[in-house]
Amino acid sequence: MKTISSFRKKVMTAAILGTVVISSTLAGCSADSSSSGKDDKTTINVWGMGEEAKSLPKIADQFEKANPNIDVKVQAIPWDKAHDKLLTAVASKKGPDVIQMGTTWIPEFASANALMDLTPHLDKYPELGSDNFYEGSVETTKVDGKVVGVPWYVDTRVLFYRTDLLKKVGYDEAPKTWDELRDAAKKLSERGDKKYGISIDAKEQSLAFMFARQNGSQLIDGTKPLFNEKPFVEAVDYLNGFFKDGSAPKDDIGLDIVQGFRGEGILPMFISGPWMVKIINDQAPDIKGKWATAVLPAKQSNASTLGGSDLSVFQHTKNKDASLKFLAYMSKPETQVKWLEMTNALPANKEAWSDKALEENEFYKVFGQQLENAQPMPVIQSFEKIAQTFLSSFEQIFRGGKDVQDELNSFNKKAEEILSK
Repeated sequence: MKTISSFRKKVMTAAILGTVVISSTLAGCSADSSSSGKDDKTTINVWGMGEEAKSLPKIADQFEKANPNIDVKVQAIPWDKAHDKLLTAVASKKGPDVIQMGTTWIPEFASANALMDLTPHLDKYPELGSDNFYEGSVETTKVDGKVVGVPWYVDTRVLFYRTDLLKKVGYDEAPKTWDELRDAAKKLSERGDKKYGISIDAKEQSLAFMFARQNGSQLIDGTKPLFNEKPFVEAVDYLNGFFKDGSAPKDDIGLDIVQGFRGEGILPMFISGPWMVKIINDQAPDIKGKWATAVLPAKQSNASTLGGSDLSVFQHTKNKDASLKFLAYMSKPETQVKWLEMTNALPANKEAWSDKALEENEFYKVFGQQLENAQPMPVIQSFEKIAQTFLSSFEQIFRGGKDVQDELNSFNKKAEEILSK
């Protein structure tokens, strides 16, 4: 029998230590919020994370107008505090009714039986049906045959590039293959001293896994890691090649990505998510009309990673129907378009992408195209630790000069140990 996981140990500790804390920090949560009160209304508590959650009350107001018998209380929680607060809620069985879940957290909290299975309710609430969403988004909501969440908003990675500078080295369009990306980056790096072709973010934990998938890697087969096999090794060697030939800087060059992208274009290409569109428009108006987004260059495929957030119902809610109504409302295409306008977060609902706010935006429509070929990282509880372990191995390769195959043999053994626990 497996030993108690670190997650369960944390839950047990939280249960022992959290009694006093719970009474104050979770006041008004689902265990206490089913009361009808004199207005005969149901109150649901929604926990949202990060900056986006600050806009949730505006959407909640619109939901309340459509559902006058339901009040919504929103609590915005910083991402760095959210995990521990959720652990306390699981331990006490007292928490919110509706929870925003980072896609990589779903396996952990589903395995702790903290998230309600939505499967029996899909007929009553067709807005939650998987056909409404991108296939990759739906993958993040399924654990052990249960549907424990609904996609809310998504992000994926695309190529950002300086159109004017690429044209000068012979590319009228964005590179479409691995070979073209390498060639363009090398030519751009030869423009002069302290100029590069591309920024490779060595701290982006999904990058190598994404490129490995493009090269045909399954990453993990059941419980067997495949990180020392040819498709993965070739992908890591490919990324390392940008550092080896000087196309990408190994070290901090004292510029953030926007500074490097604008002006002379010290860093004229990089891979990132939708948030960068607004940042570049706001911070680099001098290059308006000189940059674009494109789907990723391909090897066997051009698969990108898929992230974002899901919405789940807390297993121990006393307000099941009201919570499900809120999820259904948040899943409607028109609601997701409003959310885009408020936060620049991309909709998970496919129908929302036919709205002109997305269809007519030259930058965002590329993300819609990329979402047709985007997958989440493996939906297993231990993958976060595997990904962090890889970053250490990758640093040994690109900075330390270690042999790619040898280092990935070592990394694969570590991954085996992580998966066996």
